[in-house]
Amino acid sequence: MILVADSGSSKTDWLLFLDNQELKQFRTSGLNPYFLNEKEIVKILYDQAQDLITFAPEIKEIYFFGAGCSSPDRHEIISNALSVFFTKSYISVDIDLLGYAFATCGHQKGLCCVLATGSNISFFDGDNIHDGQHGLGFVLGDEGAGTWFGKKLITDFLYGNMPADISKSFDANFNLTKEQVIKNVYQKPDPNSYLASFSKFLSSIRESKYGSDLLKKGLLEFINTNIKSFPEYHNYKCHFVGSIAFTFANELTSLCNENDISVGKIILEPIHDLMAFVLSGGLEKAY
Repeated sequence: MILVADSGSSKTDWLLFLDNQELKQFRTSGLNPYFLNEKEIVKILYDQAQDLITFAPEIKEIYFFGAGCSSPDRHEIISNALSVFFTKSYISVDIDLLGYAFATCGHQKGLCCVLATGSNISFFDGDNIHDGQHGLGFVLGDEGAGTWFGKKLITDFLYGNMPADISKSFDANFNLTKEQVIKNVYQKPDPNSYLASFSKFLSSIRESKYGSDLLKKGLLEFINTNIKSFPEYHNYKCHFVGSIAFTFANELTSLCNENDISVGKIILEPIHDLMAFVLSGGLEKAY
């Protein structure tokens, strides 16, 4: 059996390839070692992944691609936590961007963009990723991501900068107060996921001038700050992964076309594409 994981800050998708070639999918909270230590990850797995853990004795290989897995010490946090349950498995841990590149580019050169809870970009040369200076997180970056849109919606609402009808709808959906926002952002865990949760509202107002302008502003900020920072961006396919990219694919594609960006795949969840890459032997060429 082979287990592949795609972990963001909000959720982790697990896909298990059984010996009879059946696929089983599982989901847990995000396992980001920037925000969680080994004990916290073990607790999440124990609480949320019992159905998956029952297969542990038969799983031979685990390939985990996750947000925050950008250094050997953070690889170790994930690997140690998984080893508590999967004691007989070979475990490989790498950054989520590499998994997204495998899922979208295969072994072709291209740009791979993340527009989900957070945002990021990397250039994939067919073997390795080159992630530049991006991915600064929800405080300093996350242009065009759920956190970016969530912050804009919250601040526009609290500052009274939303059109009256949209403000009324936002209030009806979230019943938000300044005190609640301060507590959730500055005192509770997972502030990035909290902020990104408000971005779902953008879909319901995308046809309004306010919604359309906000959406265009955020996506253009990602394009100008991230994609155009690569001098030869117009020479490669630009692929996108994540809920924001998938939900607003039409708007994103239109803006990319206007900026001489050739759009490749736009996928919501890369886990199935990633498993297909693994099963095709792609990792043997990559590692």
